[in-house]
Amino acid sequence: MRITTLFFCLLLFTGSILAQRPAQGPMIQKRFHPKKMGYDLVWEDQFRGKALDTTKWGVRGIGPRAIAFVSEEAVKVENGKLRLYALKKGDSLLGSAVGTQGKFMSKYGYYECRAKLQKSAGIWAAFWIQSTEISKGEDPGQFGAEIDIMEFFKKLGTDIVSHNVHWAYGPHQQTVHGMQSYRKGVGKGFHTFGVEWLPDRYIFYIDGYKYYEVTRGVSHIEEYMILSMEYPGKMEEIASTVFPDVFVVDYVKVYQKTD
Repeated sequence: MRITTLFFCLLLFTGSILAQRPAQGPMIQKRFHPKKMGYDLVWEDQFRGKALDTTKWGVRGIGPRAIAFVSEEAVKVENGKLRLYALKKGDSLLGSAVGTQGKFMSKYGYYECRAKLQKSAGIWAAFWIQSTEISKGEDPGQFGAEIDIMEFFKKLGTDIVSHNVHWAYGPHQQTVHGMQSYRKGVGKGFHTFGVEWLPDRYIFYIDGYKYYEVTRGVSHIEEYMILSMEYPGKMEEIASTVFPDVFVVDYVKVYQKTD
């Protein structure tokens, strides 16, 4: 018992240092189905064309980001999939991101993507929701929040996915800190990643299983979705990254209770 308690305390201490919580399994074993919960499909993209549908998405933030450069060259739509690449061209590193800003903005509902995550450590795939007002004030209800539905930091483990919520960009930025979900095999093949955004909380899901509920930082304004392949801030952090690498997205769907 003493050894177990000491180990548990050590995990908590380590997690606080890394701003990450120890990974946990699903809260319940019953799977979430949006339609059974009264949600209707209001928006989707299944990437069936040969190019990005610019009525739904734009390549986001072209230019320098961290140690890389976000480029349209790293964004492809092929065989019914969106492919967001991490590329190395000579001495240049290319990243990729697409977003629905100015094309589809919404609040509340269930947001889901089906995707296959990157293979390498160092870089990371992400699916998130962002506010255009987040740096204008400290009240998340009024100015919105960054809702990190899924980030895959492979250095944390091949079966671990992270979630987070941030708000009040600036000197008083707030966060709930990283929440880690353990899902066996999540680093291989396709899986679904979702968040149910309610007026009083967020609920995070992997493959339909509920992993976390968060009641802090809840936004009450319309926001937009982002899919991205991210880079760290230091070159040494990509020492084990194998290029090219890719984040493959099968679909993105948004459900809302239209009544």
